[in-house]
Formats: sequence, C-alpha cells, structure tokens
Amino acid sequence: MNLKIENPPVTLRELCLNKVRNAIITGYFPSGKRLVERSLCEELGVSRSVVREVIRYLEAEGLVEILPNKGPIVSLLDWEIASQIYEIRLLLEQSAVADCTQNLTAQTTETLKVLLIELEQAFAADDINLIISTSSKLYETIFTTAKHHIAWEVVQRLNGRISRLRAITMKSTKREISGYQRIKNMCEAIYLHQDPEKAKQAVAEHIAEAAAVAKNILNA
Repeated sequence: MNLKIENPPVTLRELCLNKVRNAIITGYFPSGKRLVERSLCEELGVSRSVVREVIRYLEAEGLVEILPNKGPIVSLLDWEIASQIYEIRLLLEQSAVADCTQNLTAQTTETLKVLLIELEQAFAADDINLIISTSSKLYETIFTTAKHHIAWEVVQRLNGRISRLRAITMKSTKREISGYQRIKNMCEAIYLHQDPEKAKQAVAEHIAEAAAVAKNILNA
C-alpha cells in the first residue's frame, strides 16, 4: 500500500502567498508601494493573520521590506541589488549547465525540449506568468540533472527577485536576441551539442544581455 500523498492540498496561506508574490513580480504592486493589511484582507478575502504570515514570507524572499513607522512596502529594486543577483546567477548557472551536460540523460533531453516548446508558446502569448513559471521549471531541470541541489535552494531563495527582473527584461525590445532564443541556445548547447563550454558561454551571453537591459531600465 502506498500512503504517499502525491498532490498535497494547497493551503489558503499558500494561495494568498502566490497571489501577492505574483502581484509584486508582475508590477501590479510597484516598488515602494505600501502594503496595508486592511486593504490586502479586503482584496484577498482573508483574515489579518493570513496576510501577516504572507508578508513575513515575502520579507524573507526579499520582495517586501518593513519600514519603521510605515510598515511593509514592496522592496525597492535598484541596479545595485540587481547587479549582485546577476553575478550570483552567472556563477551558479554556468556551473549547473556544465554539470548538466556531463550528466545528460534521455529524460532530461526530452524534458528540456518539451519545456522549450511551452516557453516559446508562453512568449508568443505574451503571458509573463507562464514565461516565469516555465523558465523556473526549465532551470530546475538543469540544476537537478547537474545534482546541484544546494545551489538550487539558493536560487529558490532568490527566485522572487529573479522573477521580478525577468518580468522587466524578458519582453524588452532593447535585446539583440530574444530572451527565449537565449534560453534555447543554452539548452541546445546542453542536449544537442553536448558541449559544457558552449553551454557556459550561452549562459554568459544571456545574463550579460539581461543585465544590460535591466541596468538601462532601473537607471532610467
């Protein structure tokens, strides 16, 4: 008998957390916006205790900060913070794609191909939520295959901030090559060319261009 719960139920707190996190990532709640408990309770239809718990989680993720005598606000996202996130991404992702290439399996290849198709469809539909969620699944596949489990935990801790940056850079017309094409180049270097150095170079090019776009936007 298998007693394992394959799909555990989503709690009210998790639902609210996802809603507010998504509102911040997509810019519905812009940087610096005050998050008033009473207003959030009314918008979400939940109690203050749930809202307070959600704010604590988002503060831990770096999406919310608590100001003295003012309360919670959406964290400010400036170039100083963003540049550090891109530096961390570069280190972790280059290492992950190299080891993913070394550990490549037929299953990983198939998963990456499927996720690339889904990502292309998300870009075509201009669905930022789907772009972010599909991108996250794709990177999780790479890090898991690389057996970089601790590194993936670090990425997940930064995921809210990474997603905020993705939301402002992915659809930018300032890119020489689209965000989707950059990710496709990286994946094909892994499963088609099976070349760790080529995969690392694809990561470097992808992050360099995303960082340049973010810098222009955040310093505007």
